Amino acid sequence: MEVAISIIKGYLIFVIVIMLVYAIRHFIFAVNRFQGRQRMYYGDIYTSKMKRISVLVPMHNEEQVLDEALKALLNCDYDRDMLEIIPINDNSTDRTKEMLDDYHRRYEFIRPLHRDCPDRGKPVGLNEAMQIAEGEIIVVFDADYRPAKYLLKQLVIAFEDPEVGAVMGRVIPYNAKKNILTRLINIERSGGYQVDQQARYNLRLIPQYGGTVGAFRKDVMLEMGGFDTAVLAEDTDLTFKMYRRGWKVMYANSAECYEEAPESWSVRARQIRRWARGHNQVMWRQTFPLLFSRNVTAREKLDGFLLLLVYAVPVILLFGHICSYLLFFMGEMDIFSGWWVLLFLGTYCSFGNFAPFYEIGVSLMLDGIKGEVFLLPLLLFNFYFYMWAITQGFFDSIADLITKRKVKWAKTTRFLNKGQANT
Repeated sequence: MEVAISIIKGYLIFVIVIMLVYAIRHFIFAVNRFQGRQRMYYGDIYTSKMKRISVLVPMHNEEQVLDEALKALLNCDYDRDMLEIIPINDNSTDRTKEMLDDYHRRYEFIRPLHRDCPDRGKPVGLNEAMQIAEGEIIVVFDADYRPAKYLLKQLVIAFEDPEVGAVMGRVIPYNAKKNILTRLINIERSGGYQVDQQARYNLRLIPQYGGTVGAFRKDVMLEMGGFDTAVLAEDTDLTFKMYRRGWKVMYANSAECYEEAPESWSVRARQIRRWARGHNQVMWRQTFPLLFSRNVTAREKLDGFLLLLVYAVPVILLFGHICSYLLFFMGEMDIFSGWWVLLFLGTYCSFGNFAPFYEIGVSLMLDGIKGEVFLLPLLLFNFYFYMWAITQGFFDSIADLITKRKVKWAKTTRFLNKGQANT
């Protein structure tokens, strides 16, 4: 029994260390953005000839949203002689194929790729589309995303820098006012991009390439073998493969694209579970190659490790909760003693616990949407809601690792044109 108690106490000390590390990380990012210092992007670069690009849009039964997505792309300010749009119709059973063929008849540079095969999924669809894409730069959007007018130029201009392998733009929900969930997602997005991503870019750490609203060099991606079809988080996987090969990922905070946020808690839970599963799949694969890479700096390795671990932390904290309850009922909560413990607890409760809140609070101030600050207390509920969904995704990834089972692409439910979205 004493051995078990010692193990539990040791685990709780480990949890405390993890909490402190991430508290410091969140606080540094929040302070960096609060100071208002922002690393320059490539917006002031001028070139008379833009690069030829291919915009890939994976689609599966997207008749509800594809009109808005393609209209937004057609409205983008980019030389059409240097642009092609490849909607990837991935085994759709609704009117997606007919609608895309109609767009092709009207716009020659919209070239649908129709896939009718059992091997469905976003990574495999992107790999197939890259084989026929004519652009040297690949830009990827999800079917429910609406790029701003100058987004394509803002993303592509970064590739004038020969060290840049990929670029990520910013995602903003267009249905943020629909209900309490979409409002919470909106402020989370604000903190995640305006503070977390921008701070990592400012500090020359590892901004993360996202699975949409991003661009990358086609030749580099093909040289790496394309997207790994065995993982769900193909975007996170791309990020670390790029850095390990000496390429950099840039973040363009002003390159905005508008998404449809999930409007029901069940859909959000499935989305978070899928993200956690995919991200942890990448963690199992990329952690040691990253730490031993000669092309990654020490500070990038530290940030990359913490980034890879981010969807495992809620699971670590969940087991920390369980351990603390066990020790309480066993009368063995005397892990530490002394007055300095009170100082530690007071300091942590003032700064550590609320570090993510600082990030979101700072982002709301920078984005000029201060009224939403009253939603911050509700993030405590989200913490436990996400903890459960992420824990399921974490164990999904372990099962994937053990059984070598094939992952299946699960599309997020759309709400547009159901009378539910407020655009």
